[in-house]
Amino acid sequence: MNADTTRGSAHAALEEAAGTRRPIGLDEVMQEAALQTRVDRKFLLTPGQFSALAEGLDERFRILEIDGLRTFRYESVYFDTPGYEQFRAHRQGRRRRYKVRSRTYADSGLSMFEIKTKGRRGSTVKHRLPQDLRDAGTLTPDGRAFLEQVLSSEYGHEVPEMLPVLDSGYVRGTFVNPHDGERLTCDVDMVYANDRLTLQGPDLVVVETKTTDGRGVADRVLAAMGIRPVSMSKYCIGMSLLHPELPANRWSRLLRRHFGWEREQAA
Repeated sequence: MNADTTRGSAHAALEEAAGTRRPIGLDEVMQEAALQTRVDRKFLLTPGQFSALAEGLDERFRILEIDGLRTFRYESVYFDTPGYEQFRAHRQGRRRRYKVRSRTYADSGLSMFEIKTKGRRGSTVKHRLPQDLRDAGTLTPDGRAFLEQVLSSEYGHEVPEMLPVLDSGYVRGTFVNPHDGERLTCDVDMVYANDRLTLQGPDLVVVETKTTDGRGVADRVLAAMGIRPVSMSKYCIGMSLLHPELPANRWSRLLRRHFGWEREQAA
């Protein structure tokens, strides 16, 4: 698979759904539905399923709008050890696992260094540090000190050697229910790359519900549609596609069905 900038049906479905909603500004989102500690559930939807989901959301859901834009390009660089220790921790479902990434909001030029850890009862806790755009994709001394602080306080761990191992990009629209503190992120046009390959994801919508208890309005609409959550991490999917020799049994069915993946035996 080679990267292709052609917009597919999933992108068109996202743009159509985003255009029908009342806007909400970033300040109000951060005030009412920041959800730095949350329960995340992921779903993989066809464009038709996504359009049906959007129609099933009530008027409380609004669309994030910044400077007149309602969909935004995100670019992330993920860090891991030379032996991909955190990929393996996610594959094995270890409780004390984490993700380290640099995220850039391409349309605004903002960049964040982020660490995602697992809290009680499987909730996701996001720790963020603003960074200079020129530092995106590098582990700076400030970023490493922040990582040391987070890992020490959360897990009592020291920071291992970490390197940039995966670039990813996608277009996101964010639906927000400020009354209930619920968010719905919808990602299309996924691209994964390293220093050897650039791969395009399928023409699908990755929907992630973010709530305080995992029982939001969108979760109920999806359940009524008969759509179940999937075990999926953009980082782990990207690593599996770019490194087919890595064991990926936790996601193998999803990878084969939607990404055309086949495991290769390590040399």
